[in-house]
Amino acid sequence: MYQVIARKYRPQTFRDVVNQQHVKTTLENAIAAGRIAHGYIFSGKRGTGKTTVARILARCLNCIQGPTSTPCGACASCTEITAGGTVDVIEIDAASNRGINEMRELRESVRYRPARDRYKVFIIDEAHQITNEAFNALLKTIEEPPPWVIFVLCTTEAHKIPATVASRCQHFSFRSIDFEDLTARMAWICEQEAIEADSETLAVLAQAGEGSVRDSLSALDQAIARCGSRLQAAEVRALLGLSSLESLEQVSQALGEGNSRRMLEVVDELERNGHNLQHFARELARYFRNLLVARIAGENPRLVAASDAQRQKLAAIAASFSEEDLTRYLQLSLDLFRDLQYSLQPRFHVEMGLVRLVHAGRLLPIEQALAQVGTSGGNDQDRASRTAAATPKAAPPADPANPPRRTPFELDSAKKRAAASATEDDARARLHRHLVEAGLAHLADAVENSSVAVVGGELEITTGKTYKMYLEDRHFEGAVQKVFGKPLRIKITVGETAESAPSSTAPAGKGGDDLTSRALAHEEVQRFREVFGGEVRKVRNLKE
Repeated sequence: MYQVIARKYRPQTFRDVVNQQHVKTTLENAIAAGRIAHGYIFSGKRGTGKTTVARILARCLNCIQGPTSTPCGACASCTEITAGGTVDVIEIDAASNRGINEMRELRESVRYRPARDRYKVFIIDEAHQITNEAFNALLKTIEEPPPWVIFVLCTTEAHKIPATVASRCQHFSFRSIDFEDLTARMAWICEQEAIEADSETLAVLAQAGEGSVRDSLSALDQAIARCGSRLQAAEVRALLGLSSLESLEQVSQALGEGNSRRMLEVVDELERNGHNLQHFARELARYFRNLLVARIAGENPRLVAASDAQRQKLAAIAASFSEEDLTRYLQLSLDLFRDLQYSLQPRFHVEMGLVRLVHAGRLLPIEQALAQVGTSGGNDQDRASRTAAATPKAAPPADPANPPRRTPFELDSAKKRAAASATEDDARARLHRHLVEAGLAHLADAVENSSVAVVGGELEITTGKTYKMYLEDRHFEGAVQKVFGKPLRIKITVGETAESAPSSTAPAGKGGDDLTSRALAHEEVQRFREVFGGEVRKVRNLKE
């Protein structure tokens, strides 16, 4: 019967384990010194060798020549542990045996000596799924087991293991496998299996595994079934549902040209070819990450998970973008991938996301914009063109003979605005007159410099920060009740009022208007408005 590559080439000694040098060295030294703990926790992401190392540890302890860090592999104990048929090495799947009853049975089993081997080893996989009650039932046994019992808890989520259990075990954290080590392992397996695979194909398989040996070998098995004895990178990408490098390079080319139309064509090609747009967004984020790293660190093999040819191409493409642009593209692509998790229209989201990338590339860095403001370079023609671009176009003059027809909604809105304006003037005048007569000059001054309107059962006042504390006086509340003949809820909003905000286009000649005109005529202010546009709402003399 066929055996998958991940099982066929499963390491049987510490020397065969890919990477994890810190774990292997510690365990080998502990075995050699006879300092074997009664409990271990192996944590790390999937496919990094946790259960494999647990089995190797069991072989080292129970080998007929042991305990030894190099088991013979030929004795009955070694062969049975490899085949998974020994009664003294018990593997428990905690995902399906997580309750208190199963842990009570395990606790009873611990009491009996091994049938043949030196140690009775309990390997509990997915240990984080054991319930708190079950952990409590097992706690005393893990703390003080019989001398012939060893527990190995394997988990991908070490933070879910109770601290009371973790404190009684030695914890080993398994790391993701380096890209180079993973491709070298797959190249050796391909050589053993007589499979032809170039470095680009192996890089695609390693990227699909994302640091997991088992995932990469499963993808290799799938690729062999699809391509036979000769693997092609393009076919493997299509098989694994990965976006082609051509599509990703077309995106970067469209960004360099500022071509939004090309972005829409890329999405259309992906949709027509049946690609998963969510996977494309994930690949796009990884692509921009690699471009950013290549731009910052160059062709560093430890930072860019790609073949040598791909690294050179990434470095060439990254050189045409700035570090700031690539950072912006990466953030936008991550936002796009996040939004696609909940999108009912993924195509629309991808199209909008790619067009946003084009617009983001046209943004001017703030340092450059400020430098343009601070410099006096450029001729009058360039300045006039920048001013024309920053100034909004005026609307065409209306024809007095044929005035535009207004809709009933517009007419009604105009009437309401006129009525509100009249109400505001009347309410403010009545309040101001009453406050002056009552001798509350400071409140009268605050009302005079505010916008006042009665809306329903509320008196809405818009004023500046200076007058807000005056209007919150209890005397003002009493004055409102006397003026309007009923208690009104007073709503005060801080903001600019029509009386306090100077006009940016007011003619010179008066105090505030003259200050505004002189400020707007200043050369630096004019340059700033040319670059950034906007409207000057208020001018204040800082010397006063």
